[in-house]
Amino acid sequence: MTSENASSVEITALGKYYNSFHALKNINLSIPAGKVTCLIGPSGSGKSTLLRCINFLEEYQEGAVEIDGQVIGLESVGGRKMSARRLREMRRSIGMVFQQFNLWPHMTAQQNVAEALVQVQGLSKAEAARKAAAALQKVGLGDKTESFPNRLSGGQQQRVAIARAVAMEPKLMLFDEPTSALDPELVGEVLTVIKDLASEGMTMVIVTHEMGFAAHVADQVAFLEAGELVSCAPPAEIFRNPSDARIKAFLETYHARNQF
Repeated sequence: MTSENASSVEITALGKYYNSFHALKNINLSIPAGKVTCLIGPSGSGKSTLLRCINFLEEYQEGAVEIDGQVIGLESVGGRKMSARRLREMRRSIGMVFQQFNLWPHMTAQQNVAEALVQVQGLSKAEAARKAAAALQKVGLGDKTESFPNRLSGGQQQRVAIARAVAMEPKLMLFDEPTSALDPELVGEVLTVIKDLASEGMTMVIVTHEMGFAAHVADQVAFLEAGELVSCAPPAEIFRNPSDARIKAFLETYHARNQF
């Protein structure tokens, strides 16, 4: 994947409220095309909210999110909401993988991946099936095309969900804690798939609690706490030499919790 096929994201002075609760406070973050950005921080710090604002699943009240120079969700910065049709068009180039797999239980793995290709992209069933099979092969499930979700492990189901997003050939991929619903022994297989996709130059924004994964895969790591962006820096700076006491405290707590 070349940079022409990968989106850049510019987040400027972003503010998000839930009634009187200020969930995101003046977030400024640049996400370069073809790079991996990991969002880390304590639970409730606003990571998933920020991720969902990027594709306007959450409406923001202040600032803007621009994808390839175009504001998403609004006609202009501070303007009225864009039409549902225009928002759908923008979202076609954005893939998203959630904590839960959200697979259709009555469809095979291949059918789960092919469905959006038919409904959203208008492909023929035959072409959608071909692309679905290729996407499943890419995530290491070429032998599971005819398997139903209840015959797949949690890790395999999440890889089907990733294949479903990848098959749409997005220019931007968003992952919202893609391993949090998995048993520990299944986490590695999903992270390996994401790492392989990252090596192809796809723009990714990943909310994760897997610090080792973030350290090895991310081009930049953004640390959030209490709705504020505390720091965004290369992984080595965040993990080896954090300048902010809040990051140090978070990492110390993380390491203490994960020691055996």
